[in-house]
Amino acid sequence: MSHFGYIRLALICILSVLAVIIMIPVCMRLAMQGYMYTNVDDVPVAQVALVLGASVVHGQPSPILEYRAAAAVELYRRGKVSKILVTGDNGALSHDEVTPVRKYLIDAGIPAGDIFLDHAGFDTYSSMYRARDVFQAQSLTIVTQDFHLPRALFIARHLGITAYGYTAKGGDEEHDYVREIPASNKALLDLFIRRVPKYLGDVIPLSGDGSTTWY
Repeated sequence: MSHFGYIRLALICILSVLAVIIMIPVCMRLAMQGYMYTNVDDVPVAQVALVLGASVVHGQPSPILEYRAAAAVELYRRGKVSKILVTGDNGALSHDEVTPVRKYLIDAGIPAGDIFLDHAGFDTYSSMYRARDVFQAQSLTIVTQDFHLPRALFIARHLGITAYGYTAKGGDEEHDYVREIPASNKALLDLFIRRVPKYLGDVIPLSGDGSTTWY
């Protein structure tokens, strides 16, 4: 094979790998489409609404996170869930994604005992793994934006959780979908190697009092 032939073969291989990488989030969306809902009336009844973490601005939920919290409140009020599990990164005193959502839920009238906080949901995979193993969730409705929902559902269902997804408002920028490409590939790798999150800890069943998880 000529030098040009080797270069051409290398380019074909590189392009093929890139095509696979780009197609993974597309395939996840197609596979999870039947479990994603935009109308609250259509959402199946589940044990708990899982609010995935997002950024906090000056101690208040960012618009993305507030939309997720509002969607969880809607699910609770409509009787679609009986508990709300807020998961996010609270790895430092200066970075707390869960407490602002807890305050939002309290202000919305959600009973304290029905609000659980997961302070070690450092990424979507860890949040799903901990929902299953720490909080003993058997069924849940994931609350996040459209760009994020297929990946979250894919992880949850491949961890053996009966999971549905309710689409929160917001997150419709092009870059939100672009960043799902590496994130979806990482999620697939986590599932393949069966990664165990660094922090698990004692079992906290959702049948208990959620306020014991606040601090």
